[in-house]
Amino acid sequence: MLKKLSLLAFLLLPFFVQAQTYMTGNVFDNEQRSTALQGVAVRNLATKAVVFTDKDGHYAIPAKTGDLLTYALVGYQTDTVYLVNLFPKNTYLRMAINNLNPVNITTTKVSPFLDAKDAEATPARRVDYSKNRGGLRLGLGYGKWRRQQEKEQKLEEAADINEEISKNFNKEVIQKLVKYKEKDLDDYIGMYRPTIDQVKAEKPFNYTLYIATTFSEWQKLPADARKLPPLPKLKGNN
Repeated sequence: MLKKLSLLAFLLLPFFVQAQTYMTGNVFDNEQRSTALQGVAVRNLATKAVVFTDKDGHYAIPAKTGDLLTYALVGYQTDTVYLVNLFPKNTYLRMAINNLNPVNITTTKVSPFLDAKDAEATPARRVDYSKNRGGLRLGLGYGKWRRQQEKEQKLEEAADINEEISKNFNKEVIQKLVKYKEKDLDDYIGMYRPTIDQVKAEKPFNYTLYIATTFSEWQKLPADARKLPPLPKLKGNN
């Protein structure tokens, strides 16, 4: 009997491992928090895996602790999340707003020399420093290297900000501030965890004011709206 149980546990082990390597959650509009966002591209920067949210805003993507996930949708600010755990998470995206300063054109003046041709001008020759001419191509992948450096710098910044958020927005800090120790505090933390863009927009970020304001807002919500939405069922785990 013991051998049969051991064999069964061995056969089921891959399924449990697979279930533990998924990050699941929901994506909503930050202003209309009951509005689920469909078609959000959820990308794992560590594995390059990409999934898209369904009509209910649900997603499930292979991930592990320490990975970085980005949430991108046209018309919204991209958000990046550093996974300190694989607990189900709600993400709220803010609308992207481009404010351009108005330019008033009162007069215009066109130079009469713009269309004039230089009688002594000669056609320009394009110099090709290719290996066939004994020269060197000066690109040497610099553009790609620079983009990679910028990408790594942004990831490091995102990781630092996420670490800051985790230190200042956790159950211990919140309980001490609002004197609330009910079990549904986890729902508040999942729904109102500050985004990277929020923290970057206000330096230094006032976590005390943010917690006090959002916790009061959360308590005013109807009981069903204060709960994290149910997660989608993963295929193959039924």
